[in-house]
Amino acid sequence: MWQRRAFLQAAGAGFAASLLPRQALALDASELVFASAVQTANGSYGAVLLGEAGELIAGIALPDRGHDVTISRAAGRGVVFARQPGTFAVVFDPAGNAVPVTLTSSAGRHFFGHGVFSPDGRLLYATESDFEAARGVVGIYDATDGYRRMGEFPTYGTGPHEMLLMPDGVSLVVANGGIETHPDYGRAELNIETMDPSVVFIDRRDGRLVGQLRLAAGLHQLSIRHMAIDARSRVWFGCQYKGAPSESPQLVGHASMDGEIALIELPAETLVDLRNYVGSVAASTDGATIAISSPQGDLLVVIDAAAGRPRLVQTLRSGCGLAADGDGFVASSGLGEMIGLAGAKRAPQRYDFQFDNHLLRVG
Repeated sequence: MWQRRAFLQAAGAGFAASLLPRQALALDASELVFASAVQTANGSYGAVLLGEAGELIAGIALPDRGHDVTISRAAGRGVVFARQPGTFAVVFDPAGNAVPVTLTSSAGRHFFGHGVFSPDGRLLYATESDFEAARGVVGIYDATDGYRRMGEFPTYGTGPHEMLLMPDGVSLVVANGGIETHPDYGRAELNIETMDPSVVFIDRRDGRLVGQLRLAAGLHQLSIRHMAIDARSRVWFGCQYKGAPSESPQLVGHASMDGEIALIELPAETLVDLRNYVGSVAASTDGATIAISSPQGDLLVVIDAAAGRPRLVQTLRSGCGLAADGDGFVASSGLGEMIGLAGAKRAPQRYDFQFDNHLLRVG
């Protein structure tokens, strides 16, 4: 388990003296720490550390908007990735024994906001775009050599977004959103009519394609973005539909390394309320339930993974960030709210900053 004091040290030696007594007590009392990128009231960007009951422990500044965070216990490092199409990632030492390192994406590449370490912590993998060729790549960084970029291998698709390490420790699963972008056009989506989303399994040791799964051809405008892994090692994914707004296709499904991919049947009223957008996906600590969020539809849905049916539907304005918390989940919003969900025992809280899309549970 990552220790609370390690995060305190990562903030710098001077930070301890700046802690208010109540903040120090919160740090001591928290068995878990949650991290999220945020936007402050003055419009600047940063990241916050929260205790298990939502206590604000610390806040740090970021040079631009952050997206997701990954941490390796083996490497003793964490990485904050810039939001697509950002060109920076910040590597930090939770033990506070080394200064942060800022990585800049290679020429012709940009980050997609997500990444993962190898089990031994020696390598960092990041989803990136070779934007001139309109193809996704996984950038490989040597964590033992200053995070030198060693090379890359393809994601076998366009617009890769979230990437997870499978339980076997060897396979990476990547959500290829299927959408072409280019920094010259900001976040404009350039190939809506010819999108080709997929879920791919890749051997991280050599970049070999293990399997590639696609939904039915008529669903090619269903961009696959975020994922979580359940107790059966199935990869649950959430989609964002880029077709006609009047249509409401199913948005949530699961895929497996044995070649199966399927969408589950959410009730029609839930689909309408999701507004064709799933912003985050998380699995409970036991992998028995899956939570999805839609900041566009102000909706949170908790799904029984075995039955493929909703257990709970709840509203949260601009809700997107999700993380496992006790027997349930914690959810955060773009309006600065944090609530417990599906059995999580926490009182609703409101902060003077806005949460970004993702919430990381550490510990």
